[in-house]
Parts: sequence; structure tokens; C-alpha cells
Amino acid sequence: MTQIAATPDVPHGDATAPKVLAAMSGGVDSSVATALLRDQGFEVVGSMLRFWPDDRPAGAFDVCCSPEAAFDARRIADRLDVPFYLLDAREEFERIVVDPFVPAYERGETPNPCVWCNREIKFGGLAERARKLGCSFLATGHYVRRVDGPDGVELHRGRDDDKDQTYFLWALPTWVLPYLLFPLGDLTKAEVRALAVERRLPVAWKPSSNGLCFVVDDVRSHLAERVAPRPGPVVDADGTVVGEHRGVAFYTVGQKRGLGLWKSHRPRWVTDLDAEANVVTVGPRSACTWTTAVAERANWLVDRERLPSRVEAQVRYRQRPEPATLTLEGEDGFRLTFGAPQFAVTIGQSAVVYDGDRLLGGGVIRARDGQGAAVE
Repeated sequence: MTQIAATPDVPHGDATAPKVLAAMSGGVDSSVATALLRDQGFEVVGSMLRFWPDDRPAGAFDVCCSPEAAFDARRIADRLDVPFYLLDAREEFERIVVDPFVPAYERGETPNPCVWCNREIKFGGLAERARKLGCSFLATGHYVRRVDGPDGVELHRGRDDDKDQTYFLWALPTWVLPYLLFPLGDLTKAEVRALAVERRLPVAWKPSSNGLCFVVDDVRSHLAERVAPRPGPVVDADGTVVGEHRGVAFYTVGQKRGLGLWKSHRPRWVTDLDAEANVVTVGPRSACTWTTAVAERANWLVDRERLPSRVEAQVRYRQRPEPATLTLEGEDGFRLTFGAPQFAVTIGQSAVVYDGDRLLGGGVIRARDGQGAAVE
């Protein structure tokens, strides 16, 4: 029998079993998390949020957040002998996640909708529902560690570096932290699948969901159906026109493929998007790096006055946190100054701040500085 590498450190009473609302998606992670909670003696109630509309197009939401996924989640709940509720969140999802998505690209930004879905719906809203159902805790299958620190609950990076999901949780409201349980925080994905096999869960080898759940094919196809082409010049760092773009909304900083440059054998990356002037700027990779990121809409999971000046931070999901100096600016802003240039610091993406493995908070990138030299 596979041994669990580390037992999640969750509050657990012997006299009266705490009641926990387990967020289920029909995937292997949330299914194993639910099974572990039941095995640990919690009174478990399974739940899934409904995001898909009644007029869901064919192929949409096929991996997660779909009627098919809801069927899998209910099947797992029945197998584990826990009650299951399908909770309607369509209106909130459309307003908070879907509606702002395309306008952000039209402004030349690259949004991070999962952050706001987590803050307002998957955690904030679902925690409220958990309380109404008489639950003491809300549990999810995220690869995050809950640590009960001296000043309250802390969120730490999951042990599986490849699956850690703290990058998307920086905006959580602090009031929700004491309610959260993460049974998979000390496990790797391989261990989770092994546990699913041992329990004969039918989703043990179900593929993991990737990308945005409301995008049918890919982001560019999604935008193409909703944004009219607006051709304009692609320029090099010195302003020389080197190509034509189809519209600023269809590009993102750091993009290398699909630029359609004229007679160029030199690799180029998108370094800037100017929606007002309708210009896409490209350059060598060195010109697509910056040493400073400026963020707004800051949210801190620790007292602001106790934030350290030396932190680790990341400005892209698929990136390890890098050493940086944190400087607070105004009521809801901050500046990160990195010791080494960071690739593709992108307006609209998240700047997430850590102290070691502990998630401190983050914000939305609104500016960058200290651009690398535009040399070949």
C-alpha cells in the first residue's frame, strides 16, 4: 500500500467530527482530497460550483467545470458515501471572470482571471456557503499547505513544485484563511494518483485540466470570435516597421511565435503593446526582460506593517520565485526590484510575493522598468 508522504496538518477533534465542505471538480485531485478528509474522520459534504451556461457550446468546459465533470464528482461522492450539492455560480462567474476578460486584452493587457475566480467565487463565495451549510471548514484539492502559525493561518507553497498553486491565491480575503484545508499540500501529483488507484477511484488517470475553463479551444481563437481585427504596425526597438499585426488584443508580452515579421531571420519577442497607438513592439530576448515590476490592487495575507523588505517574488506562473526588494507605494501599490532581470513582466499579470515558502500576498502588474538592453 502506498504511504502518504506527510499527513496534512489539519484541525481535527476526537469528540465531535468537524464538518467540512469539500470542493469537488470531478478530477483526481479533489476526489483524493475528499477521500482523505473522510479517512481522517471529518464529516464531509461534497460540492461543485456550476459555471457553465445553459447554451454551453459543444466542446466547451470539457475537462473541468462541465456537466460531464459534475457527473464524475457526484459519482465519486456516491462511492465515498458523502452527500453532494451542485451549487449555482453562473451569474458571479460571468460577471467576475468572463466579462472583464476580452476588454483586458483589448487594452493591451494579459489578465489572470483565475485569481479573481478564486477570491470571489471558489474560496470567498464558497466559504460563505460552507458556513450556511453548517460547515466549520472548506477544503479543496489545491497543492497548497496550510500552516497554523503564531499569528494565525498561513499559506505555504505545496511540496510538489510542479503543481504548487499559491501563485493564484494571493488575492484571497484574510477572513477566509482559518476556514481552509488543503489535504494535498504535502503530496506530489504522483502520490495523489497512487492514492486514487488504491481507492479504486474511477478518475485516477483522468487528465489534469489546463488553461482557462471557459475558453473552448485557445485564447487566440476565443478572442478572434469576439474582437474585430484592427491591423497596425509591428515595430522594432528603434521604431522601424518590421511587420503588420492583426490587432493588439491578439498578442502578449513575451510572445515569440506567430508574429509574421517581414524578411527576418532574427528571433524576436513582443516587448510592448500600445493599444491606444495600435502598435506592437518587438525585440531580442534581452529587451523582453525588466528588473522592476510595479503593482496595484495589492492584497496582503499578513499585516502590512510586518512585511519584510527582502522577499522572493514571481511575475509569471511557470517561474520560480526570485529574490527582490519590496517597496510599498500608496495604499494599494508596491514595487519589486529584482537582482536579476525577469522575463516578460506583463501588464495585467500577477506579481506574487513570498517569504521563503510562505505566501505573503501580491498585486496586479501595471508597469515595469529597467528594461534589458536591446542588443543581438
